[in-house]
Amino acid sequence: MIKKIILPLFLFLLFLNSSKVLAQSFSLESVLSYPFPTELTSSSAGSRIAWAMNEKGLRNVYVAEGPDFSPRRLTAYDKDDGQEISSLTLSDDGKWIVFVRGGDHSSREGNTPVNPSFDPMGARVQVISIPFEGGQPIVLAEADNPVISPNSEKVLFTKGGQIWSITINGSSPAKPLFNSRGSNGSAVWSPDGSRLAFVSSRGDHSFIGIYTDEKTPINWLLPSFSRDASPRWSPDGQKIAFIRTPGSGGETDSIFARKHQPWAIWTVDVSNGQGRSIWKAPETLEGSFPSTEGGTNLNWAASDRITFVSYQDGWPHLYSIKSTGGSELLLTPGNFMVEHIKLSGNGKWLVFSANTGKEKADIDRRHIARVSVDKADMEILTKGTGIEAYPVITGDMSNIAFLSSNAQRPLLPAVMGVNSTKPKLLSEDLIPAGFPHNQLVTPSHISFKAADGQTVYGQLFEPKQSSSVKRPAIVYVHGGPQRQMLVGWHFMDYYSIDYALNQYLTSLGFTVLSVNYRLGIGYGYNFQKAVNAGALGASEYQDVKAAGEWLAAQPGIDSKRIGIYGGSYGGYLVALGLAKDSPLFAAGVDIHGVNNRFSSPLSTGREPAPDAALAEQAVKRSSPVSYLDTWTSPTLIIHADDDRNVSFSQSVDLARRFENKKFAFEYLAIPDDTHHWMKFTNAVKVSEVTADFLKRKLMIK
Repeated sequence: MIKKIILPLFLFLLFLNSSKVLAQSFSLESVLSYPFPTELTSSSAGSRIAWAMNEKGLRNVYVAEGPDFSPRRLTAYDKDDGQEISSLTLSDDGKWIVFVRGGDHSSREGNTPVNPSFDPMGARVQVISIPFEGGQPIVLAEADNPVISPNSEKVLFTKGGQIWSITINGSSPAKPLFNSRGSNGSAVWSPDGSRLAFVSSRGDHSFIGIYTDEKTPINWLLPSFSRDASPRWSPDGQKIAFIRTPGSGGETDSIFARKHQPWAIWTVDVSNGQGRSIWKAPETLEGSFPSTEGGTNLNWAASDRITFVSYQDGWPHLYSIKSTGGSELLLTPGNFMVEHIKLSGNGKWLVFSANTGKEKADIDRRHIARVSVDKADMEILTKGTGIEAYPVITGDMSNIAFLSSNAQRPLLPAVMGVNSTKPKLLSEDLIPAGFPHNQLVTPSHISFKAADGQTVYGQLFEPKQSSSVKRPAIVYVHGGPQRQMLVGWHFMDYYSIDYALNQYLTSLGFTVLSVNYRLGIGYGYNFQKAVNAGALGASEYQDVKAAGEWLAAQPGIDSKRIGIYGGSYGGYLVALGLAKDSPLFAAGVDIHGVNNRFSSPLSTGREPAPDAALAEQAVKRSSPVSYLDTWTSPTLIIHADDDRNVSFSQSVDLARRFENKKFAFEYLAIPDDTHHWMKFTNAVKVSEVTADFLKRKLMIK
């Protein structure tokens, strides 16, 4: 009789223990242990490619070459010291790689050193070269923005607002190429390498200049009272195309007014200085200067065509126009966006990523596509449930390399033939054996309505294990705000970390809704350019609130245990949620958010705007600190104090206000790291502290 009782009891306890294992079958560090590739590039000849790989904070350069494309690590940086690799470039002959090590180039102070490892000797931002075949890295200079000459013998870089030159092997000392007023950069060599186009920024205006040699005066092209940018040489090296936008100044306008931001494409003959506007953007809101990745993405292509991106039909699309002017040709019609655009070496076609395909969820993915520069013959090259981004074309025009992921596999380099549909993954062996592929869920693409009727989009992460009781849930809010979360591993490192955290929270038993609120990309102009958003009313917050209310209405969700977390702009919206709607959001984590918008610039230094008073009221309504009296939900504040995107003072100010009100809160302050967790151990710490807080506050003990 005793044996009959003990056996069922043992099986019951075993079942409970197994349930716990199923509920948390992997660690947070294991799901964050993936390698992350960036800076994918190719040489203009042959089949050589290169990229940077971040392996748990160890950032190194990798290379591969066709036809087998076997990856090979080229550098040997062996510390998690927070020194990023950027501006990775292959020389035209494929023999050299040049890159920048150090800084935080996703911030407003990209070329300022970062020292999150507290090195007593400090950190530097250095331009470095290394042979493709291998060897010791050569530090060329403490500088930024390297550009390799067409003959692969010299490297230009910017330092102190001037353009410098040095031999690629460092055999001779660096020296200024020329001296000019302003902050000079955006250097572009002519096709034959005999001249250099550059932009001289001078505050309220900018000029495009041509440098030839030490004895020839700089040739300023069509100088005006405007801002000229993005110089692009014609294939024969005789002309320059560029973008012209108005200089600053003029009469003070309404702050709330939604007005066209003009821009135009100009061309100029370098030899005689004669030029003209060949295309002017439509004077509509949609025709304004495009605020998308790469801006206008101007290129001078083959067949004497100039290609560019415009939002004029309500979606960021590729267009081309004859260099002599005329009507523009829409190359990529449809309700989707294009980004990560590259021109082929022969100038005949463009390769890019787009959120389109046969499946409804493709709007929350990216696939690689190509199109000719002179006709609308767009072709989707990658299909299915994967995510593909940042394509490059090998110099021999035989292969396209890109970065690839899916819901269970993090981002990896991949390569496929231009006429193939089967990509080959590179460096798959770098994913650690303990990475929990099989335990990860596939998020669902969903949509719902905000209070004003706006359709809102998101990805829903649901636990694999069933539950007889109602679950806690979490709303995740991305930053940017010009970002889009996807139904798989993100191609940006910051959001890949958050995707991993969402997977981990799901494994704990949370249902997680990642909300793509208005102001984000991927859903058209009216969605991205929402009315009365940000400091002028925070209209986008209603999408975040709608996400919480949607979760609360689901039968399997405990409406009293809905949390919220997010970083940067997402942190701002988290703070609004906790401050305005504590009954809905039971706890939240505000990661380097803007909590006080009163510092938002409403004055231009001229006469006050006619609606300045109304704008001040809107700023107050849009600031989380205006709602401290209704902010009752438990809160965790996280911030690193070398943040170059959102001032650390935002969190200091919020903490001080909480202290004055005797409101208990938790916090994590990280010395000397930035907005982007340059140090891997800090990324793990932030994720662990976030998950622990949400678990303690929302899980039933």
